[in-house]
Amino acid sequence: MAKEYNKNPAAVQALSPEQYQVTQENGTERPFTGEYWDNHEPGIYVDVVSGEPLFASTDKFESGSGWPSFTKPIRGNDGATNVTEKRDRSLFMVRTEVRSTNGDSHLGHLFNDGPREAGGLRYCINSASLRFIHLDDLETEGYGEYKTLFGGQSEATGEFNTSNQEAQA
Repeated sequence: MAKEYNKNPAAVQALSPEQYQVTQENGTERPFTGEYWDNHEPGIYVDVVSGEPLFASTDKFESGSGWPSFTKPIRGNDGATNVTEKRDRSLFMVRTEVRSTNGDSHLGHLFNDGPREAGGLRYCINSASLRFIHLDDLETEGYGEYKTLFGGQSEATGEFNTSNQEAQA
């Protein structure tokens, strides 16, 4: 049975002022200040409000922007993502806003200046909209199915193969 995600009123109420401003009021945190802009640990990033899986560290790259940047969102077995794109006409320009599908949280914006070899997209995401779940905690946090994003577990070392993630970091 698939896990259901929704906008949890208690989670919204528990947000820090910055998290609320970013996710509920379409704000943007200052560059190089967010918790995850320089995170290189293996794991997944979920919506801070709904918990829906959004991005994997295997798709994170250094963009130099000061925000966490990803080449693509996580796709489920059905090929769908928990990321919705929306036209944003604020600040006298047209951009593509990125929101979580079920939580309807503002995450950031999508640009076409990402690594060409990975499709050319850059999902520029606010750390304040995310919660990071380390690879070692995926099972206990209820996200065990996402371990497959990191390759198989080595019987010799007991460690997960994260070579794809390390190559991009």
